[in-house]
Amino acid sequence: MTEITYLDHSGFVVTLPDVIMVFDYYRDPAHALHKILEKKAELPVIFFVSHHHHDHYNTGIFEIAQNHERTYVLSNDILAEKVPSTLAVAGMSAGDILENLPGGIKVKAYKSSDEGVSFLVTTADGTTIYHAGDFNDWHWQDESTEREARVADELFKKILNRIASENEKINIAMFPVDVRQGSDFARGAKLFLKAIKVDDFFPMHFGGDYKEACDFSEYAESPETTFHCLHKPGETVELK
Repeated sequence: MTEITYLDHSGFVVTLPDVIMVFDYYRDPAHALHKILEKKAELPVIFFVSHHHHDHYNTGIFEIAQNHERTYVLSNDILAEKVPSTLAVAGMSAGDILENLPGGIKVKAYKSSDEGVSFLVTTADGTTIYHAGDFNDWHWQDESTEREARVADELFKKILNRIASENEKINIAMFPVDVRQGSDFARGAKLFLKAIKVDDFFPMHFGGDYKEACDFSEYAESPETTFHCLHKPGETVELK
């Protein structure tokens, strides 16, 4: 069984039977991670940080879970001098692969259309979990020039094609749906779901009213995908 817990913004905790994974911890107003760590005191913890933006990277992660075995998987755009040298830390750039992480986890980093990377995790039982970080079609049709929109669109599609060429299907995907983009807010998610079969989809990085981001009729064209609207910090769903 897999538990997905929403922290805030783009932050999630994925709890597996033998490992806890924390993605893009920014803040945790519901203290959900603390509660999980107390309940699963024996499990190792892997912290993933997709890039250095303050709403995805909080240096407080180095003070969390001190009673657990901890591993940190960080995008290489994060400055090394801010990372404690006493911890198990791995830096990743696009194309890098890490294997044999706690819990039998394997991770591959893909290029982002913004800063840093996105992560594709493969668990010991073969489940694939994708956290996009800030990978999105940042296509601001209502504000951008035609050229700016075209460049953003082309960059996104180029990276998406690489991901899709190596992953026909992903079991769990966490992907930005940012309503600040106006009429294009769901464009990236729609293209992502058209290119890759996804079992369970979680919008994130709302940047506005979650209700609009969770109006899945705007971009949910695949009947094979289950859409989850975790918007309240601490909300959890169990996937079997």
